[in-house]
Amino acid sequence: MYSVTKKVEFCYGHRLLDYDGVCRHLHGHNAVVEIEVQAETLDRREMVVDFGDIKKTVKGWIDRELDHRMILRRDDPLVAMLQSIGEPMYLLDSNPTVERIARLIYDVSREHGLPVSRVTVWETPTSWATFAG
Repeated sequence: MYSVTKKVEFCYGHRLLDYDGVCRHLHGHNAVVEIEVQAETLDRREMVVDFGDIKKTVKGWIDRELDHRMILRRDDPLVAMLQSIGEPMYLLDSNPTVERIARLIYDVSREHGLPVSRVTVWETPTSWATFAG
């Protein structure tokens, strides 16, 4: 099995509802995402996939949808107020934990046709979550 991994960085803010720790308050992260793509065989270029294709597809989506946005649960009481002042957001049906963000990026990557096997999101240099299909 061959695999390649592309690293992407982005910034986001969030908070966790129904949570007793400090993450219940609005705060931000400088995230590092690792997107691993696997294949049994190499393509005609002798690649699993071109790193540029991962960048164009996944980083392009992250830049448009997640970078420098508040990622919030859809029913967060702050959503209406933030929308009223034009604050960019990405809304989820669940708490925007790093686990859910890893799954979101995995799902979007697969929807765009990349044979992604694993997405790891580093929320801090010492804390990360992985979703593998």
